[in-house]
Amino acid sequence: MALITETLSFPSGNRQLSGFLARPEGEGPFPGLIVIHEIFGLQENIKRCAQRFAEAGYAALAVDLFAGRNRTACMFSLMSGLAFNSLNHQGIRDLKASLNFLETQTYVDDARLGAVGYCLGGSLAIAWACTDNRLKAIAPYYAMNPKPQEALARLCPVVGSYPEKDFTSKPGQQLDLALDKHGIVHDVKIYPGAKHSFVNDDRGNYNRDVAEDSWDRVLAFFSEHVTSVTTA
Repeated sequence: MALITETLSFPSGNRQLSGFLARPEGEGPFPGLIVIHEIFGLQENIKRCAQRFAEAGYAALAVDLFAGRNRTACMFSLMSGLAFNSLNHQGIRDLKASLNFLETQTYVDDARLGAVGYCLGGSLAIAWACTDNRLKAIAPYYAMNPKPQEALARLCPVVGSYPEKDFTSKPGQQLDLALDKHGIVHDVKIYPGAKHSFVNDDRGNYNRDVAEDSWDRVLAFFSEHVTSVTTA
């Protein structure tokens, strides 16, 4: 599939965010996805993820949450926000601003929106989805859960992917149980033997078999809960 890719900027409050957008050629409208990076920032592997989603028919915006700011300070701020103010900190506000931008593009169907996030980005995706009903489904990878965990009752459908040999395996199990309890559609899988960042093919823990299985699960889940959404 022929793609259009571009680096762009958009407002979040009184500052500008930047991002990498990949989408199919044509007018659309296409379902839209926000792609949220790991703690390493908007690196090439995240851009490749956005392009791969675009090849599958999505308008995928990989947002740079560190744009125009000191990376170390940003990481500290985001991690502090997740720990002490999970549902209302600058990272959440930046993600909402990113979706504000994406959903107004003429090539995006604003009724079909989702998010995927990795590590830090996965944790942000879960917390964000607890506060924003525009998201039809999310795909967190090796993520932590927000506080208070009662907020998980407000989640949209979730397809989660977690490595067994990682500190996030327990939060993955807790998420699975919480979604069962609240009757929220989900597919949470703990991959035996997998390690943190198993999707990142630029790092040593990359696991092709696990990454491809999770990709297939995410596409199938999003096909049902994002791209198939209809409006009256």
